[in-house]
Amino acid sequence: MSEHTNTTPTDSDEPGVTVRTHTELADALPYLLGFQPDESLVLVAVHGSRGRFGGRVTVGIPTDPADWAVVADAVTDALVTGSTRRQGLPEGIVAFLCREPGPGENGTTVMEYLRPLAQHVRLAAGARDVPVVDALCLSDHRCWSYCCPDPACCPPEGNAQKPPGTSAVAAAAAYAGMTVRGSLRAMQRRLLPPDDGGDPKWTTALDTACANLLPRLVDEREAAEVADLTLTTTADLLTRLHRLPQVRDPKAADACDDRAIGIEEAATVIVGLQDRETRDRAAEWMEGPLAPPLSLIPI
Repeated sequence: MSEHTNTTPTDSDEPGVTVRTHTELADALPYLLGFQPDESLVLVAVHGSRGRFGGRVTVGIPTDPADWAVVADAVTDALVTGSTRRQGLPEGIVAFLCREPGPGENGTTVMEYLRPLAQHVRLAAGARDVPVVDALCLSDHRCWSYCCPDPACCPPEGNAQKPPGTSAVAAAAAYAGMTVRGSLRAMQRRLLPPDDGGDPKWTTALDTACANLLPRLVDEREAAEVADLTLTTTADLLTRLHRLPQVRDPKAADACDDRAIGIEEAATVIVGLQDRETRDRAAEWMEGPLAPPLSLIPI
């Protein structure tokens, strides 16, 4: 993102949100995902000459740097393969490396620590003839570009991000009805059972679902039936959750969600989604026609 260009928001006549700077790009990330990633590597496909954002893949950053090359290659392959199947080969990829400083660290030390991971992503993307448009490190409320060599644009101390909800992207997303569901860790906490799994009924439900479904998943004749059951149950749950009244208090909203989902239903979905093809089919629902377009204008 080191060259200035003039483009329009999308390749179609649909209204979109345009980002022009590294900080705006960083501000857009939670709205691309629906949550704020923690300790994550996020890759986003870019399509068309005007840079419309497409598919995205998120994975936790391995604690051992020796694993970075393998993970970068696998995640890049997943994004390029999935994007090509749905929208064609991407024109580029934007990478986000998100990690908060630990004891004795600051944003700059995190950025330097993750630099080899960004390079692994660039090499993996180049091997698939897809350039990395930009690779950003997000840490300590600042962002750095691994691709921009201009210190006037990308100073060594990074660029400060705006407070959450105050950027132009946030305003446009709010107008479009898009929300951010907090951090990834907060979302993971909401997926825990109400009693943190201490009640044996959770284990019993999962054991029963595993006994009933796993043998069928590995049987070619019955795997399709299990997939249909899983997707039908998942669709029913999503419809039910969408019809729930809006509750502002997070704890009350979590309790309301828990009451709307049966234990056996949850176990069926958890086990059924262990099948990769079924999981991919369910993931396609996240790219529905109501998802507003976001477009990148390189700087």
